[in-house]
Amino acid sequence: MSFGYNILGFGSGAGGAAPYNVQFLVLAGGGAGGTAKGGGGGSGGYRIIATKAHEVIPCTAYPITVAAGGASQGATPTNPAVGGTGGTSVFDTITSAGGGGGGGHGPPGPLNGADGGSGGGGGGYEPNAASGSQGSGNVPDTSPTPTGLQGYDGGDSYGNPGNAYVGGGGGGAAAVGGNATPSSSPNTGQGGVGGAGKTTDISGACVQRGGGGGGGHAHGASPGAGGAGGGGPGGGPAAATALTGGGGGGGDGVSPHAGGTGGTGIVFIRRLTASSCSTSGTTSTCGCDTIHKFTADGTFTA
Repeated sequence: MSFGYNILGFGSGAGGAAPYNVQFLVLAGGGAGGTAKGGGGGSGGYRIIATKAHEVIPCTAYPITVAAGGASQGATPTNPAVGGTGGTSVFDTITSAGGGGGGGHGPPGPLNGADGGSGGGGGGYEPNAASGSQGSGNVPDTSPTPTGLQGYDGGDSYGNPGNAYVGGGGGGAAAVGGNATPSSSPNTGQGGVGGAGKTTDISGACVQRGGGGGGGHAHGASPGAGGAGGGGPGGGPAAATALTGGGGGGGDGVSPHAGGTGGTGIVFIRRLTASSCSTSGTTSTCGCDTIHKFTADGTFTA
């Protein structure tokens, strides 16, 4: 006697469908630049796998968090502040750390850049030759995983009595932030250049993201350029480019002294079109693949 149905695929996932693998980019929010001759913000943590190697289970919902960039901090020359740290982005077990804020300048001393996915640049200081140190990148350490480093360290600032005070560049997803260039004569010097971001074609086109912010400046010094991939230039408040996880530029010595805000993050998930009928996020196709893009919090249903 037949009961009119069969039980298929027991133990192979919801609806009998087998698990499949996806590629991802999980990019966190960039850090904001430091205030008043401050360091550039570090880029948000950049975690990617180059092939479809992350397993998902059909019909399972995976929450997505897309981070905001670090907030610009208002300040005066006597009330320095480190730029705000970027938010974290998340997909499944993958968490990318926000970029570290750039260090601020001024009494009671130079403020160091903050640690993060990429480190913020150090802030300058004028009453003596002290310099703010860079923040460390790849904090927490993700190097043992297939995604490798999240990002790199920021650069050191430079301060010299009677000369200009310039901030270090924020670290990028692919390179360290540049150190500020010492003054060769009064009121000269160069803020550190933001570290470069990484380029990937996960979205269907080659796009560079995760540039660090440029260091700020004072007097006749020059600001540092933003890192390629969305980093804001120094001499702020110069914000990073949205959806790149770039770091904001360090502030300058003229009111309002604020550093630039960090860039928002983004999440991509790329799969073989034949693997699923999921329409999560904003979808597009490239060859045999479907690409899911998230620019705000959401859910990927595999």
